[in-house]
Amino acid sequence: VLRDTTAGAPMDDNAGIRINVGGFKKRLQSDTLSRFPETRLARLLQCQSKESILELCDDYDDAEKEFYFDRNPALFPYVLNFYNTGRLHVMAELCIFSFSQEIEYWGINEFFIDSCCSSAYHCRKMDQDRDDWDDRSDEGSTTSSFDELLEFYNDATKFDKQLLGSARRRVWLMLDNPGYSVASRIISILSILVVLGSIATMCMNSMSEFSVLDSRGEPTEDPRFETVEHFGIGWFTLELVTRFAVAPDLLHFFDHPLNVIDLVSILPFYLTLLINLVVESSPALANLGRVAQVLRLMRIFRILKLARHSTGLRSLGATLRNSYKEVGLLLLYLAVGVSFFSVMAYTVEKEDSEDLSTIPACWWWATVSMTTVGYGDVVPVSIPGKLTASACILAGILVVVLPITLIFNKFSLFYKRQKQLEIAMRSCDFDEGIKEVPSVNLRNYYAHKVKSLMASLSNM
Repeated sequence: VLRDTTAGAPMDDNAGIRINVGGFKKRLQSDTLSRFPETRLARLLQCQSKESILELCDDYDDAEKEFYFDRNPALFPYVLNFYNTGRLHVMAELCIFSFSQEIEYWGINEFFIDSCCSSAYHCRKMDQDRDDWDDRSDEGSTTSSFDELLEFYNDATKFDKQLLGSARRRVWLMLDNPGYSVASRIISILSILVVLGSIATMCMNSMSEFSVLDSRGEPTEDPRFETVEHFGIGWFTLELVTRFAVAPDLLHFFDHPLNVIDLVSILPFYLTLLINLVVESSPALANLGRVAQVLRLMRIFRILKLARHSTGLRSLGATLRNSYKEVGLLLLYLAVGVSFFSVMAYTVEKEDSEDLSTIPACWWWATVSMTTVGYGDVVPVSIPGKLTASACILAGILVVVLPITLIFNKFSLFYKRQKQLEIAMRSCDFDEGIKEVPSVNLRNYYAHKVKSLMASLSNM
């Protein structure tokens, strides 16, 4: 029962209440509101103090006994129609996002939408959710690109206060920004050729056709390959030392993953050289020679140096770094499928096939089958086993495809962002110093931030 907060006497249940929604005034009967007790207006009937009333409305006039709501008056007729008919109707010209927020405020559930409007409403709402997801993805792209561009210019401004800053900045741009100038393109191409040559010699050195025997008949490295290796190490070392010397911030130089890759690519060579010197001086430490052999295999990490010159590789790295949830989901699906089908295969094949006589052996078969690799080294022989294998392969296709689609969408997003970022960086001109940051679409950046804030507040 709604009580008069001034006199303390309860109002008549059949008496109406006066409401003011953004200037739209209406008098509603209590019995009409009581049909839907969970709604906001019906809950007003149960209030017994002004404090409880103000929890449901924005203001209350004691003299006029009028409840004020600061809401859109254009949408309130739809709420009135709901109280009169018990059904909600949605016009085509309405904004679904605003309408959904409005009925949520008034405490009206979506299942009251009439069947003539329900299908169109939910379809439009799903499209809106899909657009919001795209906007959030674009927001991440815009924000990241903007922040990286500001970081790039922040690093470039540090040279203005350093000794020989202009010359160091030109060298820094030439080494860290492939494609910035003709000289940087030449250095980039030469670096790629050295990386590929180093990997090629490592592969050829493992082939018997190119093996060379020493005086004791033991295989040793071909002098030609050794020359290429030393030239590559010299080039990589010179590249890293030069980058470090002209870096705008020496303390944070190795915070960049590509600089860490450059260090890892040359570190095995110098560690191997140090270990060989120690072994020659101390024969008791001959077992360290095995460590040197392992370090030599780490030369394969030089292939990662191509990421500095490849937009696709950098985008792939960013995708994997930001897709750990999708990758974890993929591994979870595979683990569940492998566990299930390995037990199934063991159950139907343990008496017919020696290769599938244990569950751990079936794990290998299920992993190969679910990933659609199909080595053929272990195969079921019975009809139930073949049916199980067919189900395993089909399930593997579905399990792999679903998360891969999400990862591919993120890769496309990061690739587009990286290309835009490279274009912005290559268009920079620092010959006369830094005058201003290049133009970026601050309107979109600000709009995405405001929309994200409004969505967060709406969820709260």
